[in-house]
Amino acid sequence: MNEFELIDLIRNACRQTAPAPVLGIGDDAAVFDLPVGQQAVVCTDTLIAGRHFPIHTAAADIGWKALAVNLSDLAAMGAEPRYALLALTLPNADGDWLRQFADGFSELARCHQVALIGGDTSRGALSITVTAVGTVPSGQAILRSGAGIGDYIVLTGALGQAAAALGYLLAAEAASAPVDLASAVPPPHWLQALRRPHPQVAAGLALRGLASAAIDISDGLLADLGHVLKQSACGAELVVSEIPGYGELQARLGDRRAQQCALAGGDDYQLCATVPTAHWPAVQQVFRDRGLPPLQVIGRITAATGISVIDHQCKSLVVADAGWDHFG
Repeated sequence: MNEFELIDLIRNACRQTAPAPVLGIGDDAAVFDLPVGQQAVVCTDTLIAGRHFPIHTAAADIGWKALAVNLSDLAAMGAEPRYALLALTLPNADGDWLRQFADGFSELARCHQVALIGGDTSRGALSITVTAVGTVPSGQAILRSGAGIGDYIVLTGALGQAAAALGYLLAAEAASAPVDLASAVPPPHWLQALRRPHPQVAAGLALRGLASAAIDISDGLLADLGHVLKQSACGAELVVSEIPGYGELQARLGDRRAQQCALAGGDDYQLCATVPTAHWPAVQQVFRDRGLPPLQVIGRITAATGISVIDHQCKSLVVADAGWDHFG
């Protein structure tokens, strides 16, 4: 395939009917209108083979995840996804791989009514960069800087499953001797969390106007919550046993590894939000009314700086790994 055939393949596979831009793929740049009274929310993420996903990951899963990590950022801002741009660096123009990649990308795009409106292609080591555009009513984006003393710290879903699944896969790849397949294969829902995370868009929209701050968990709970605390000039106390999915991690991996995955594993793409106690009944009601899974309270915002982590017996924990750092 030449470059233009490659672009046509992606465009046809990811063709969307809504929202239609004023001008999409085919010109030097895309053009789109913003709805009246709305602001644009824009984010970008890059996935690199061998760094952000194992080399042998299925192309469709890579396509899904490349878009999912960006929609998760929009969700954390309370934004409604609308458009995406895709920059692909490929070692070669493999039509079969590209069709599968586009299938995964477009499957998630259809779920959230996201239109692909442009991008770029080049030759090199496999790397995928997606830029996503969403909208929020003017002045209503959820920021990291609004957390207040006494706010509940809440999560939309389980943490640590993706990190645990990746640990299984890397251990199996590194094993020099035959391994017990039963022990080397993680539970299917852990693999699903790693390969096809579901961005919490609906939860982000439900939290808009009620949460004081929010962030998506991509680099680990301690690292990402730390960004909120820095921006909001406060601290936090967490109860590790209250983290959704922690009991299963503990049963399968033991205390130390479970704590590491839940608190510092990353790649979860759940939302962590802070909610003033006065808003908590309203948040619970909105989530019930919209048929969304209930949020789980895992701690409180405190005046003291830093993050204190305790177990169910109120014993303080020390977690050596604070989360993912690309240059750490």
